[in-house]
Amino acid sequence: MRQRRYPSDTTNAEWALLEPLLPEPACETSRGGQPEKHPRREIVDAIRGRHRMQMEGPACGLPARTVWEFMARWAAAGIIDQIRDALAQRIRREMGKGPRAVAIVIDSQSVKAASTVGKEYQGYDPGKKLNGRKRHLLVDSRGHP
Repeated sequence: MRQRRYPSDTTNAEWALLEPLLPEPACETSRGGQPEKHPRREIVDAIRGRHRMQMEGPACGLPARTVWEFMARWAAAGIIDQIRDALAQRIRREMGKGPRAVAIVIDSQSVKAASTVGKEYQGYDPGKKLNGRKRHLLVDSRGHP
């Protein structure tokens, strides 16, 4: 059993879902390449940790540059989007729905502006009587992005 160091570390169940969605390591492809220095699970944990807590490299046990390079490479190759879509489809199937949303809703949220934000960059929500901005998001009928 692998010990979790941070709350953002993947559980065994999460890793079982994520591992098959990651690309094949270069050293295992026909083109070949160097074996990866760090286990992929640690890289995924470091990416999740940096995203959630803004940890620096030594705090998560990996060089910050390594974590950034994997994240950038996977994002550029569309791997992050594929993982998001596969997990969203799985959630929808578990809810008894089809894998893709057929109806969407534009949802919004008013966000209060900090006192340091100039008036020219603020808006006003008259319904909530709030200075700030609105952010919008497309969600399915269950509220999932």
